[in-house]
Formats: sequence, structure tokens, C-alpha cells
Amino acid sequence: MFASICSLFKSRYGKDRAYYKILKSIFGLVPNNIELYKLALIHRSASLFLEDGTPINNERLEFLGDAVIETIVSDFLFIEYPEEKEGALSQLRSRIVSRSSLNRLAIEIGLDRHIIVQGNIPLLQKHIYGDALEAIFGAIYLDKGYDYANRLFINGILRKYVDWEDVAEQETDFKSRLIEWGQKSKRQINFETKPGAAYTSKLPQFQTQVYVDEQAVGKGVGGSKKESEQAAAHEAFLFFNLSVEEGHVSDGESERTESSRKE
Repeated sequence: MFASICSLFKSRYGKDRAYYKILKSIFGLVPNNIELYKLALIHRSASLFLEDGTPINNERLEFLGDAVIETIVSDFLFIEYPEEKEGALSQLRSRIVSRSSLNRLAIEIGLDRHIIVQGNIPLLQKHIYGDALEAIFGAIYLDKGYDYANRLFINGILRKYVDWEDVAEQETDFKSRLIEWGQKSKRQINFETKPGAAYTSKLPQFQTQVYVDEQAVGKGVGGSKKESEQAAAHEAFLFFNLSVEEGHVSDGESERTESSRKE
């Protein structure tokens, strides 16, 4: 009781009342440990450090929140889709917890306006919003427990902001689909990933070139290796006119690519 009264008092009159207001307006929660949530909003580009040189940012909370959100979504899908097989559930989950999806959700709930960053963030780094959402749920898990985080994410985000018909039609794992197509078509698929020209430790950038039978067919750039590889694979899909629904090459395109390979 006393702890609840103190928390309420701090939320209205304390030096951190702005953070309490943010959390209340977006998530409807009053935190027990406000410091966790303050940390969750600090991107590594902010260059904040403790006196001993330890960096202050949300990366560790992001790591934890990533696992928490994936578990919550797994629980939700397992209950809501009792007839679906493991493969279909895995695809649905990957679409919901993808960087682009979490980024969009963070923007829709208004979290993007409260993240502490330094300078202008390049377009390829815009997934910092989704990263912050993960960090927030890492904080909620530590502060309130898994059950609370589970209910909040399902009722406050999944049921309010996710278009399930749209999710069912999305394709996000272009790399896996491209490799699968290559195996079926007996094509050799290779990905070459390296740090991009603008790479820094605070704002990493990677670029990927994908080759099919030693022919460069797609190039991608991203804030992580996985992101750049997916972008390159997507470009390869467009190059071969692959169908993301069926994973095949249309007849006309097949003839064109076969002809170009012989040339």
C-alpha cells in the first residue's frame, strides 16, 4: 500500500513526472522502478556514460524485451490458432516481431517521440523505435513480471494495432524463401555481407550482395546483418519476378533468366 502511494506521489510531483506521464498515456501503467523505463528510452547514439565509463543505453533491455515479446506472441498465437501447424505459427510470429512491424507499432502508439538520441538518425536506423519498444517490455518484465507484460502487450498492442488479415498476407523472410527457391531450382545462392561505408560502433551499417549462380542479383543495406540480407534477398525476388505467395518464377521470367544465364 505504502509503495503504491509513493509511486503515485512521484508520478504527479516528482522530478520524473514526465516519464510517468508518458508511460501512463501510452501503456496505462504506473511503474514501480522508473529508472528501468528511463534507461529503455536511451538509444546508444546518445553517448551517455557513468563515471566509471560504463555506457548508459537500452541495448541490454532490448535484448531481454526481444525474448519477452517473442514469448508473448508465441503464447498468443498458440491459443488463438489451435488448428494451425508449427510452420504457419512460426511465419505469423516472425511477421509480428519483425523489425519493420515493431517499428510501425512503436510509431503508432507514439513511443517514437520520446526516445533519446543524438543528432539525426539515418533512414536505415529508424528501427530504433522498434528497439525501444522491445526495451520497454524488457523493463516491464523486470518491473511488473511476465503476466503483466503478457496482458499489456496482447490487450494494449496486438488486439488494438495489428491488422491480422494484413499480417497473414505479408512475407518478411525473403532470405529463407530465396534459399528455398534456389534449392528447388538447383541454383547456387550466396550472400556476402560486410560493414557499409557509413559504419560506426554507435550507428552500425551493413551492406549485402546476393549472388545466384555467381550473378549479382540483389543488393541491400541495413542497420544489422540480418536486415541488410533481407533487403538484398527482396531485391533478388524482384529481379527474378518471384511470387512471395507461391515461391516460383513465372514462365516468361524463367525463360528470360535462363537465356541471360546462357549468355
